[in-house]
Amino acid sequence: MKKILAAAGLMSVALVAGCGSSGSGSASSSSVTPAGTTTVSGAVADGYLQNAQVFLDKNGNYQLDAGEPSTTTDQTGAYTLNIAPEDLGKYPVVAVAIKGQTIDMDNPGQTLQNSYVLCIPATATSGTVSNFISPMSTLLRAKLEANPGMTLADAMTQLRNQLGLPGGMNMLGDYVAGAKAGQYRAQYQAMHQAAQQMASLMADQAALVMNGTSVNAGRFRSMMGLMNQNLQQIADNSNQGLGMNSTFMNSMRGQMQGMLGVITTSTGGFGNYSGMFRNMTSQRYFWNYTGGRMHPRGGMM
Repeated sequence: MKKILAAAGLMSVALVAGCGSSGSGSASSSSVTPAGTTTVSGAVADGYLQNAQVFLDKNGNYQLDAGEPSTTTDQTGAYTLNIAPEDLGKYPVVAVAIKGQTIDMDNPGQTLQNSYVLCIPATATSGTVSNFISPMSTLLRAKLEANPGMTLADAMTQLRNQLGLPGGMNMLGDYVAGAKAGQYRAQYQAMHQAAQQMASLMADQAALVMNGTSVNAGRFRSMMGLMNQNLQQIADNSNQGLGMNSTFMNSMRGQMQGMLGVITTSTGGFGNYSGMFRNMTSQRYFWNYTGGRMHPRGGMM
């Protein structure tokens, strides 16, 4: 099987922080915080996602269970969760974009045709700043779960270098807002476009990864692992203005479907995925300058 290229390449893409977790009730409901709770708030995006389900994932299974604080995003993708103070930073926050219900504000006239899952690592959640849940934060959680010894700072450095970003950029940032103004608006837009393609790949696998809003964790993690191995290729595809029907994307989609199809559906599939998430942080591992531009290195295709 040919190699598809590991890790991403949005040269000089900047991010600004954002994401939230916590509580019950919708994002547009009362701003009064119930006694004995604290709030975690932010936004959910591929583009901003309206009517996405957001919850505190206490058992780490990527799906809403009884007793887990939950809410629904508003038309700006915003959410607020009310959680127990002792749960802050202890559990990841998950957002489910639901087929026929959630609206991607990049295409506001229609609901999504397929469901997919986004999340943010527990160690990245905060009660004092906006918590931005996106394909990028989802990949960060996958990196950390596959490499227990990896710190959030290491994972963010790796992601930044996969995307070819300058040092000091916040990899949990709101790229939708960042693309509208400021020094790095072009880079934020590039990040947004790469995130769109990542979300499209996730949605394409809905029949294999999801059953309604239930998630096969093994297939989900394998899907994220293959995306991680080919992230700079995804970014390069986006940077060149190529869409989801490019030669690369068609090959990537086919390889992903073949891989996920052989993973059992009878178990959660919580295996060892460290081989798909190598702890490599040097930018030189991911990119090479040839022919007048940066090209992604390695890969799997």
